[in-house]
Amino acid sequence: MLAPSRSAASCWRLKAERERLSLTVRDVRRLSRKIARQRNSEEYYIAHSTLADIENGKQPPSIYKLYSLSVIYQRRYSEIASWCGVPIADSEKEHRTLAFPRTYLVGRPPEEAQRVILTASELRQKLRSEPTNLFPRIMASWKEHVPATLLEYFGLGEELYGYIGTQDNTLSPIIRAGSFVQIDPREKRILDVGWRGEHDRPIYFFELRHSYVCCWCERHDNDLILVPSRESGRHARHVRYPNDVTVVGRVTALSMRIVDAA
Repeated sequence: MLAPSRSAASCWRLKAERERLSLTVRDVRRLSRKIARQRNSEEYYIAHSTLADIENGKQPPSIYKLYSLSVIYQRRYSEIASWCGVPIADSEKEHRTLAFPRTYLVGRPPEEAQRVILTASELRQKLRSEPTNLFPRIMASWKEHVPATLLEYFGLGEELYGYIGTQDNTLSPIIRAGSFVQIDPREKRILDVGWRGEHDRPIYFFELRHSYVCCWCERHDNDLILVPSRESGRHARHVRYPNDVTVVGRVTALSMRIVDAA
């Protein structure tokens, strides 16, 4: 049986935030009463004893009381919920890890994701001049021109993100130029067996001395052969391993345009 994620320590931030705002328990009770009247529901009201139990981790707050606390403390609902052990901000990331058996239409992205996508679209012109690189390093070179929402979006989880330069067709058409790839830096071991064909073959993101490359590979003792796709027209490259190449990680997902933008 899984242990409950909520504990007395999980809600200490609520008390710290209340004290930072110089609010008493009575103040919170009074303000929540106002919210309850505006919402025409007693669910939003937070009694003195209820707040004490929430702050001490003895009672989980309901979704309505979390709303009242987020309004009173002027914090995002997801942030307040995370203080109490409910990681709402991780819901989209965890959704992507689930395997649904049937094809379905995703629909419109949430409002915050739309703002990130629109911002990235505005920066598309800048990406056209970028070579294959780790995306955090591209953003670092842009410095103040990078929106905070984009930084936050690509900073989720333990994965890295790489960008395939518009002149880099090393693995086309499996990964086309201008694509984004998700990299798991924990998977650095080269797998020489266990795959059945090109579309099942492990893809890795490599750092060379002065560039990056995303491709298949073969290892022979201290030599690493960087293998391109047949359609790319490129030749395989032999590099000394690990002296001249670093395995950044294995590519686990990609976002790829299959029709050029008009």
